[in-house]
Amino acid sequence: MTKDMTQGSPLRLILLFSVPLMLGSLFQQFYNMADTIIVGRFVGVEALAAVGSVGGLSYLVLGFVNGIACGFAIPLARCFGAKDGEGMRRYTANSVWLSIAFATVLTVLTVALTRPILVLTNTPADIIDMADAYIRTIFAGIPFTLLYNVTSAFMRALGDSRRPLYFLIVASVLNIFLDIFFILAFDAGVFGAALATVISQAVAGLWSLGYMVKHFRMLGWSREEGRLSAAHCADLCMMGLPMGLQCSITAVGSIVLQAAVNSLGSAAVAAMTAGSKAGQILSVPLESIGTAMTTYTSQNLGANSLLRVRQGVRTALGIGCLYSVASFVILHFADRLLIGLFLDASQDAGGAIMADARSFLFWNSAFYIPLAVLIVYRYSIQGLGFSGLAMFAGVFEMFARGLVGFYLVPVFGYWAGCIASPVAWFAACFFLLPAYHLVLRRLSGAQRAAPLRVARAKG
Repeated sequence: MTKDMTQGSPLRLILLFSVPLMLGSLFQQFYNMADTIIVGRFVGVEALAAVGSVGGLSYLVLGFVNGIACGFAIPLARCFGAKDGEGMRRYTANSVWLSIAFATVLTVLTVALTRPILVLTNTPADIIDMADAYIRTIFAGIPFTLLYNVTSAFMRALGDSRRPLYFLIVASVLNIFLDIFFILAFDAGVFGAALATVISQAVAGLWSLGYMVKHFRMLGWSREEGRLSAAHCADLCMMGLPMGLQCSITAVGSIVLQAAVNSLGSAAVAAMTAGSKAGQILSVPLESIGTAMTTYTSQNLGANSLLRVRQGVRTALGIGCLYSVASFVILHFADRLLIGLFLDASQDAGGAIMADARSFLFWNSAFYIPLAVLIVYRYSIQGLGFSGLAMFAGVFEMFARGLVGFYLVPVFGYWAGCIASPVAWFAACFFLLPAYHLVLRRLSGAQRAAPLRVARAKG
């Protein structure tokens, strides 16, 4: 069930760990996209635009949820690499208490503030009611989303990337059936799609929790180990909050961009929604490589092996760049097919939405290499314990997307929206490359100083 990544070939370890994550990411995308596909084809273009119009807001909140879950798992992976069983149990217990607190606060705030935010972001009047019904229901299910993300992150931290995949496959299939059931049988529209997602997420979260309780007994804490600890909570928040805020900060730029695109009308929103969803099908494996690097670097840092960290990062960069080229070629030939999953051609008069969606997909996929570099360095820095530093990459992305939304979309229109993400990826890379080397120098210096401190203490 567990996997020690401090021994063996970095290439083999990263690939074996990443493949289940890639499959899981694809199922996660299908899980998330089921709403978009079924709504777009069975409810209509306006409903598709409604779901797409809340994409930035959804990522703002759910990205934060996923980020803190991944951050909570970093100290766990570090303790696993250092063979510190007591530390693993204490971090697990305190992660549970923090997760309950975050889930409660986030659910209340987001459900209450959804409508004002949609008005603030210029959501078109013809879709705002549907957008509100959809995203408010999604936010009501935050406790289940956090439950699944935390349990999955814990299993990955211990080297098990397969079980989260199994739970996600079941949830994805269930979500599709429930989408069809609620929309076609009950004509529930976007609300039915959102409800199907929440129910499926609840099944995945509860099932993964039950599995962990039964099979990961090494994480079962005693009464003393389960006490709320300020020191452990502080350490968890130092990892989790920056990772969560990084996603949210990035999403702020996406929301600004979304507001600018919203001003172009429902057709532009639908085109960008279809194009971005299609691109995510092939870009998510890059995120899987990054997730693998968080576990890999955390475990090897716990084992005091910075040499293996460097080897793993170089290996991951090579994998990411090769995949980026391959995915661009695939999208060049399969773009219409992928976009067609989300768009009903009979509702696209003259093919204008398809043409705009293809343009968006081309400009994004042409720059997957900087995206791969961004992901590998960002996740590696996080795994090395510098989540706060990695968060600034999100700040660079936010400003880049925001500037494009504020200044370029009003002048150049839809095309500017197509290049917003590539501009943001380059901006983040300019920060992350020197930041990664700074982190390695700091850790190397700390390792060299440790034996001297021990020798002086003995003297």
